[in-house]
Amino acid sequence: MKKRKLPDEERKKNSFLAHLEEDLKDPRYAREFEGGWRKLKLGYQIFCAREAAGMTQQMLACKIGTRQSNISRLEQGDYNFTVEMLQKVARALNLQLRIELKAPEHKQAA
Repeated sequence: MKKRKLPDEERKKNSFLAHLEEDLKDPRYAREFEGGWRKLKLGYQIFCAREAAGMTQQMLACKIGTRQSNISRLEQGDYNFTVEMLQKVARALNLQLRIELKAPEHKQAA
């Protein structure tokens, strides 16, 4: 994740972003934040795809054989995603699942 440097005036106005910017200096916190952010982005993609397909959480849950509460947790990024679960969701929403491995943006691959 690219670090966004805020102008001093804006940083003073937004104490949350200032606090986050400070916390992200800690490598351990930054790793945890990045992992949570990725889950949240994936959950949002699932939410958008489900909405575009005109499905409720309950409908999607029935289609893939799980509970509505699991779909809710998926969409909120509060779920330990498995490849199998993501494949089921992708098929139910008529989407293609793509997983890739790549070097972090801030490091060069050997």
